[in-house]
Formats: sequence, C-alpha cells, structure tokens
Amino acid sequence: MSSFEQLRQEMIDYQLVARGLHDETVVNALNTVPREEFIPTELVEFAYRDSPLPIAASQTISQPYIVALMTAALELKPDDRVLEVGTGSGYAAAVLAEICDNVYTIERHRILADTAQKKLKELGYENVQVMHGDGTLGWPENAPFDAIIVAAGGPEVPQTLKEQLTIGGRMVIPVGSSLESQKLLRIRRISETEYKEEDLGSVRFVPLIGAAGWEDQTAEIPTVTKHEDELNLSELIYKSSEHFANISDVNLDELMERIGDSRVVLLGEASHGTAEFYDMRARITKELIEKKGFTIVAAEADWPDAAHINNYIQGREPDALLQSKPFSRFPTWMWANHSVLEFTHWLKAHNDKTASSDKKIGFYGLDLYSLFSSIEMVLDYLDKVDPETAEVARVRYGCLMPWADNPSMYGRAVITREYKECEIEVLRTLHDLLEKRLEYSLANGEKFFNAEQNAKLVANAERYYRTMYYAENNSWNQRDQHMFDTLQSVLEFRGPQSKAVVWEHNSHIGDARATQMGARGELNIGQLARQEYGDKVYNIGFGTDHGTVAAASEWGGPMEIKQVQPSRIDSYERVFHDVHADNFLLPLRYPLQELTRKKLLTERLERAIGVIYRPETELQSHYFYASLPHQFDEYIWFDETHAVEALTKETIKGMLDTFPFGL
Repeated sequence: MSSFEQLRQEMIDYQLVARGLHDETVVNALNTVPREEFIPTELVEFAYRDSPLPIAASQTISQPYIVALMTAALELKPDDRVLEVGTGSGYAAAVLAEICDNVYTIERHRILADTAQKKLKELGYENVQVMHGDGTLGWPENAPFDAIIVAAGGPEVPQTLKEQLTIGGRMVIPVGSSLESQKLLRIRRISETEYKEEDLGSVRFVPLIGAAGWEDQTAEIPTVTKHEDELNLSELIYKSSEHFANISDVNLDELMERIGDSRVVLLGEASHGTAEFYDMRARITKELIEKKGFTIVAAEADWPDAAHINNYIQGREPDALLQSKPFSRFPTWMWANHSVLEFTHWLKAHNDKTASSDKKIGFYGLDLYSLFSSIEMVLDYLDKVDPETAEVARVRYGCLMPWADNPSMYGRAVITREYKECEIEVLRTLHDLLEKRLEYSLANGEKFFNAEQNAKLVANAERYYRTMYYAENNSWNQRDQHMFDTLQSVLEFRGPQSKAVVWEHNSHIGDARATQMGARGELNIGQLARQEYGDKVYNIGFGTDHGTVAAASEWGGPMEIKQVQPSRIDSYERVFHDVHADNFLLPLRYPLQELTRKKLLTERLERAIGVIYRPETELQSHYFYASLPHQFDEYIWFDETHAVEALTKETIKGMLDTFPFGL
C-alpha cells in the first residue's frame, strides 16, 4: 500500500466513519478518488489533512468530511444527473463522478475551471462536463437535475437553481445572511411550486458570487495581486491607524474609549514567542486595571501553574519553588519569560497597595493540558478537608496513572481498545466534590473553587485526550469550550462586577466564524465570547512581518531563536508591511475611515505561529484564510519583532523570594 493509499484509508476511518458517516457509496467514492492529485504541489503532503487547503484564485479545496457530508445528503443514485456550483479544484466533481453517470460543474474563476477540466480528463473522468460561468444561474441547457450541490455560501437559496431541480430532486447549499454564519440546507422539490427545507447544521464557506448570490465586490475591494491597489489600501490604513514609536510611550486613551464598558477584553498574539506581543498586552492590561477596574487576568496557561502566579501576586506564596516547579511543561518559554516576569511583579505591587480583596487582581489559567498536575491538586485539597474522600478519589484517578508521562497516548489506547476509558471514574470524583460544595466552600471558598476547577479540568482533559484520536476539530472545540467555561466560572466566582482580560493566541481569541477554522466546524473562545457578551466583548489581534521568534521545530523539542520569514505577497501581513509606519493600532469595529475596513473585508491569508515554527513549509503550516475585520475589533501591528527572553535556571536562582517560576 502506498503512503497516499494509507493516508486515504486513515481519512476514511478517522475523519468520516468515526464521525458517524456510514454511507457506503460515498465512503467508497472518497476512497477511490486520489485527493493528492487535486492539491497544489507544495501542499501535497497535507492532502488528507482534516481541513480545507488553499488553491488558486484565493479559493480552497473543502475539508474531506464536508465533501462527504454534502455528497451523502444528496442521496444519489447511479443514473442521477448532478449539477455542482463551484468546481474549485475538481475534487468534489470527481467524487460525484464515481457515484453518478452525469456530472455538470460550473466555476466562475477561469483558471480553476480550466485546471479542473484538464485534471479530470487526465484522471479519466469522461462523465464530467466543466463550464466557466455564473453558477448561481445554473446550467439551463442541461436541466433539470436530480441533485444540485453548491460549494459556496449564498444569502438565500437562488430561485434559478431551485427551478432546475426535478420533482423529487435534492439541493444541498450553505445559506446565511452574513459570511460568518451559515446553515447547510437540504432543499427537496415536492412539486412545481413546493419545496421542503432541512437544516443540516452550521458551516462556513467562501461567498457564492453571482447574479443570484452575493454581489461581486472586486470593483470596490482590490485583489491582493494588484500592487497599485494594495498601495492605496496601505495608504488608507496609514490614515486610519494610530502610530506609536515604542510600547512604553504609546497613548492608549483612544483605545480605552473604544473598549468602553466591555466586560471581557481578549488580547491575542500571532506567535507564542514574541516579546512585543507580551509587552503590549501587559501595557494594555495595566491600563484596563487602573482605568477600567479589571480584576481578572486569564491566560492560555494550565490552571495549576497559573495558581502559583495567583498565590504570588496575592502575597500568599513568597517562594513557590520550594513546593513545585510551575511552567516546567513544554513549551516552558511561553510563560516562563522575562516579559511575564516583569508583568507579574507589577501585578503583585498593585495588589500590595490595594486594600479591598474584591479589587485585587487574580491570575488564572484557562487551558486543560495539566491533567496530572490537576489530579495532584484535587487530592492535596481533599487530603486536607476530607481524607476519606481523598482515598476514594485516589483509587478512581488511578485509572489514569499509567499515562502520567504521556497523557496523549491514553486516547490512542482507549480508541484501539487496548485500555478501558476512565470517564466514569473522573466524573464520579467531580460529582462527589460538587455534592459537598456547601460544606467545603464554607471552610474556604477560594480553596474549594481552585479544587473544583482542577476536578473539572481532569474530567474535560480525559475526554479531550480520547477525542484527539478520532475527531481533530472536535478536540479543538472541546479545548476552547473548556477555556470559555473556565473563564465563565472565574467571572462568576469573582462576582457580577468583575471584568476579565484574556491572553491567548489570535487563533483562540479571533472569532472563528471569520476564518478557515469555521469552515471546518471549529469554534473558539473569541466566537463563544461574542455570542455570550455581544458588544460587551472587545477582541484585539496582533501581527508582524519579520524578525525573530522563540519556537521549537517539533512538539517537545528545544526552544530555538528562529527568523520569521517576510510575509507572503497575498497576505494581510504584506498589506500592513507596506504601510509607512512600523507600529500602529488599527480600529476595526470603530474604524477611523469606513472605507479602510471595507477594503480589508475580502479574505486574505493570515499567519499564525504557535510554539512550533516551520519556515520551510510556512504556507501550509502557518497560513490560513480569514476576514480580518470580522475576526477582530482591533489590530495591533509591529513590523519587526523579537523573540521572548526565556527564564533560565540561573535567572531563577536570584529570585527565589520574588517569583514563582521554575524550569
């Protein structure tokens, strides 16, 4: 079996069947079509990844699961005549051609139509006809069709397409009043004038452009390939932004005005290893604390590790290193760095001069990777307040202990039936803890809250590690849902007047519905916060063009100082690099010039560097499509940036009495 055949089989097993898609005809079709043939050469190694991939004309080849889901929804028979609107790479047309005798497909981008037609012919798909044209008008000469599939999201179901269905015909199409929120609909024609509509769930597709779809904005919004138009956009951005020379002197009064009375402010970063992002977030957070009364700093960090910082800034833990070593899990530099060190000193100094406990700042971790640290915290708490319950919990948590060194392998063992799952045991422990909520919390409400959050983390982490092995986007969703739920718990614990500032990566705090993530069914804390708080949440993204970054080459690898490659010409980063200002704040919810926001709405590539950075495969590893003004309320740009300075063992030796970090 070739490597691609093996990857194709894994796609079937883990992306389709594991998600409940059991239509044998559709599964066989996807198992037959060589998806790698429809992928750009530089991305071919990612052909069977569980996500959309970029192709020419700023379009994408859909996630395999979405292709399978929509195809299955058509309920196809071998003699059906099928119309596809949005040929793209030609991959979905090939899948349809494996099932049906006659496939007609329309593409509005000539380069895609020509390329797909050539590729389909090379692969022997003689039963597919490709046309370059406006797909919203259908293909009247070959109508009626038994099935119509639309691979782009329209504001409504085009009447022209409905009328080209046979009686009993089915159409599957994404529909939504905005490009951020779409429903996948199945339309069934009952009679000449009657149609039945079914909602198949939330999706996100590129816009359906045409006479019966969205208006083509290319006359108003420049494409990223026209240098003269991009210069005009860059000039607009210059006039629509607030420039600053350095972080220490930047005037944030206007930003505070735009944030207004928001209860949650989300501060992003385009990498986990860039000093300017940390320092600017710290500067903004200080002003939110001093001028807006924020009392919560919540970070993309593990709860037990963040608890050490919280205890330090509350004055309860002058020397955490004698007890444990927080932030010792990869990637250590993400929080154990000099930027966070200085900010933590500031938080402690602020709390030292704040008399009211309600107004003291708390530092909390939102992430769920600390499975075994959290188990230790729960057991330590129960040992002190209820030794008998502690012993019961110790036995129950023992189910997870074989995986203490590598919790990710737990999920694999469960999925392959090599080991029983531990869900019941960890949920029972959480249930017991919550049963005694009143009794425990009366003794010490904050210590109980800490134990409760750790117990919830264990339950969610157990499920997260199981899910990782059969539904990648579901595990992402579980993680971000956990982070949002934890944020909600902290806000509730701190009281109705509490306000929180959140530090996480752009990919978590920018609204997922405005990105390629949303197209593959992923959500994030930014989306959930907007849905919960509306205008009372304000999210700020960050970006850079070039410089250095602290990152590893692989998960668990050593930290390296890497050169950030100059941005791609077809990216948002290149647009901002062309602005004649090194550093600036760009308001997007309340733009200084509405035309600037409008010109930025068109989707472009956006770069995301996590704890791993692979410059050699940067396009496929670190770029995705997004609509920046829908993703963020504000964007902060640093043209050149520098790697964070990680704390070393030598650094820490001199601050045992002042800082709770250990490596």
